[in-house]
Amino acid sequence: MMTASILALVLTVPPVAAAAPVPPQWEACGSGVQCATLHLPVDWSDPGAGTFGLRMARHPAGDPAARIGTLIYAPGGPGDSGVNALQHQLGRFTGEELRRFDIVSFDPRGVGASHPMPCPAPADPVITSAAGFTQRIADNRAAWQQCRDRYGELWEHADSASTVRDVDAIRAVLGERQISLHGSSYGTMVGELYAERYPARVRAMVLESAIDHSQGTRGFLNSQAWALQDSFDAFAGWCTATACALPGHDARAAYAGALRKSDNGELARSAWELTAGVHGQLYAPDYPALVTLLTDWLAGRPGTIRTPPAPVVPVICNDFGFPVRDFASYQRLLHRAATKDLRYSAGVLAIGTCLGWPQPVTNPQHRLAVHTRTPLLLINSRHDPATGYTWALSISRQLGRSGVLLTYDGAGHGSYGSTACTIATGDAYLTTLTVPERGTVCPA
Repeated sequence: MMTASILALVLTVPPVAAAAPVPPQWEACGSGVQCATLHLPVDWSDPGAGTFGLRMARHPAGDPAARIGTLIYAPGGPGDSGVNALQHQLGRFTGEELRRFDIVSFDPRGVGASHPMPCPAPADPVITSAAGFTQRIADNRAAWQQCRDRYGELWEHADSASTVRDVDAIRAVLGERQISLHGSSYGTMVGELYAERYPARVRAMVLESAIDHSQGTRGFLNSQAWALQDSFDAFAGWCTATACALPGHDARAAYAGALRKSDNGELARSAWELTAGVHGQLYAPDYPALVTLLTDWLAGRPGTIRTPPAPVVPVICNDFGFPVRDFASYQRLLHRAATKDLRYSAGVLAIGTCLGWPQPVTNPQHRLAVHTRTPLLLINSRHDPATGYTWALSISRQLGRSGVLLTYDGAGHGSYGSTACTIATGDAYLTTLTVPERGTVCPA
């Protein structure tokens, strides 16, 4: 893995000159939405080696007279479609965003309509034996080779650093000197890296539920475990305070009982599926639905779970190096990441997905070095099961004067639109560059 200093040097080397992308030919693709395909280099270090079609969409500013400029929405996942967000999920944007900006989004390379690369990830990522560890590596590598053969060179260049170059190409063809950017979840990594590489091209940037790309294997697993346990703690407190329908109003005892049934073969759900089921209901969050799910499990019924979506394999594995030497090391990692209630960290999915990755990580982890004129705005829930509050604090420290954290004192993943306070603060920042005071907290 490259050191942070070497990586910083690489990111400051002038890019290889490439032919300017052909301006997009917009066409209607939904109510008030236009779509186009932009042909971009597969490998930005060798622009003449081939191109792929990046599908993008835009929703023109609702009030042209009050238009500020372009707001690029970087979708999460990795695997979410920005085009779909504009076509079918305009409600995720605030009224001011829709009124004052041309909102432009895209399907990142390898996703949706931008040369999709579906490749199987393990259904149950937990490995329980040395033989299983060896077999997982063999299975992963066999699947990856088939996918590499099927999808070609783009497989090796599907990473967030390349997506940053794609975003800047979008900026260029739109004729914008600067852009505003709203990154959500995994899309915040694109925002972070864009601000690092092109600070002068950033007008404003909202990072909603941000990814901490400085975490190594142990730190990633441990922080993911903490985030899920913290969100479960918030649910358990709600359960007690509201006298929820679980026996004794005790969510911890209910989960422990479900785990025993799983271990004893009395419940057709694995321990990992229990973790995934809790994780899925805490995303929104939907506490009553989680009560129903725990009630089903206690009765021996599998219930309906919302498992975390499988990440786009080459993106997550090119963005994060997760070296695990052997099964003994794997066991130690999982043991250290276990929490008082939940046996597994949600990060186990990423570790298992990338186990045995055969090529150098193209976008390795590093601490951010961002120096923008306007500070970036981080927005994070206090209790976020996916991108925990500790990540937001870590990123805030890395950004220093180039970042400000707005805390939503509630629960869930994604918090810009959570309350009138978060909306007003985020909108004021995007529209007038009003940066909130450090330490600002919006009540739940």
